[in-house]
Formats: sequence, structure tokens, C-alpha cells
Amino acid sequence: MNKIYAGDTQGALELIKTLETSQPDHPLGFLLEAEDDWWQIYCANSSIKYGMIDAWKRGKKPEDEAYLALADKVIVLSQAQLAASNSAEMHVYAGNGYALEARMFALQGETRAVARAGVSARTEFLLALEIDPQNADATAGLGLYNYYVDSLSSAVKILRFFMGIPGGDRNEGIRQMQVGIDRGVLNQVAMRFYLAKNLRNFDFQYERALAVAEPLTVRYPLNPTFQLLLGNLNAELGRTEKATRHFRAVMEMPPQRASCTTCLRCDARVREIARSFSEANR
Repeated sequence: MNKIYAGDTQGALELIKTLETSQPDHPLGFLLEAEDDWWQIYCANSSIKYGMIDAWKRGKKPEDEAYLALADKVIVLSQAQLAASNSAEMHVYAGNGYALEARMFALQGETRAVARAGVSARTEFLLALEIDPQNADATAGLGLYNYYVDSLSSAVKILRFFMGIPGGDRNEGIRQMQVGIDRGVLNQVAMRFYLAKNLRNFDFQYERALAVAEPLTVRYPLNPTFQLLLGNLNAELGRTEKATRHFRAVMEMPPQRASCTTCLRCDARVREIARSFSEANR
């Protein structure tokens, strides 16, 4: 996981493949491979919109299928383990599998599919907490659901009503996501990123988002997505010098391995975004 978030996606993949080979019936290796893929997909599809850097809706692409197949495998393997022995751990893995699907469906703009995957993830996290009320990863996953559902636009909330989707609570969601940041194992880093991004996108709380996000670049200075988030937040707060420092860090990062096509697309995209923001802040 450290290699994934440090930007060494290929190094991470080598370890992941070893784990998948040694434990083919366990969902962890496939969960990590999907996570590894996701950050490259997110990075390669990022752009500037409304003055914010994010991976916005862009429809379906052929490479999505391999990622969704990994997410589905996580779910299937977790359910097979649960059929043999009920455990909070496997409910967390299943919940994360559905959450992986929800990420991709959101990127594709498939609102109903996001809703179905999100509700399934919520169910799994609640089942995990029935067995282990102190499970921080399950708490964080539930928090992400609570935050998103309470942040939906009015039109989507109407759709939620007709689909019978359980409601959420934004403030409770933030508290639960913070539990994942403080004590989580699987979701600690991702939860910090998503909480910071959500505070920016939905609440426009740039100062608070910056405080949540800053440890990401301290721990993972070679992750361009994290550097862009910090640069974006500092730019919103009028801290031009700090913003420029983060954007320059992106432009000076060593290129990723040529064997990874998505990695190369990520490199090109983040440099383009960093250059655009740097020029706008001169």
C-alpha cells in the first residue's frame, strides 16, 4: 500500500502479484491491485473544472472493464469466505469491493449503478460493525456513504427517494471518516484524500480540507495526485507561493515506467494541470 500511494505503481504490482499467487482465494491481493489501478485511472482522467482538480464524469472507456473485474473478484472471494465463516473482516472486504465499483460508476456517470453499489457497500459495512463495533475500516466506509448521500443535489435526492436508498448524515459521515483516518488499516490514506476532496468540492471548506490533506504530501511526496490537491487548496486560499511549490514538485517528478500506458498518461496529465495552474497563479 505504501508503494501504491508513493507513486510506485509498478513496484506495488510486483508485490501484489506475489500475494495473489500465494493466496488466490483471499480478496486482499485483488483489492490492492484494483486500488493500484484506480489511482492511475483517477490521475490519467483528472482535469480542471470549476477551478478544482478532480477526475470528473467522462463516460465509459475500454480499460474500465479490467478494473471492474478486479472489484467483482474481491466481492466474489469475500462472499465465498463468508459462506464458510462469517467475519467482520470479510464483510469489510466485500464492502470495499462494492466501494471500488461505486468509484468507477461515478467516473462513468452511471448514477443508478453508483447508488446500487453504494447501498451494497453500506450493508456490508453495517454487518461488519454488528460483529466488530470497533472496526475502523467499516466505520470509515459507512462514513463515506453517509457523507455522499447527504451531499447529493436535490434532483439526485429525489431519485434516491424513489429508489429507496437509505439516507445519510454529513456531519456523522465526517466523524466516521476521521475514525478511518486515525485507526484504519485498509482505508486510512484513501479516506484522508476523500475527506479533504469532499470538504473542498461540497463544503468549500478549503482551510479545513488543507489541514486534512497536508499529511499526504509529507508522507508521500512523489504522489502527483496528492501534490495537485495541496496546490489546488493553497491556490483557493490565495497562498500563491505554497501552491506553486506543490505544482513545481509535480513538474519535477521523475517519469514513471514506460511499460505502464496508464502511468504515462497520468504523467502527461498531471504535468499539464500543474503547468496550467502555475501559469494562472503568476
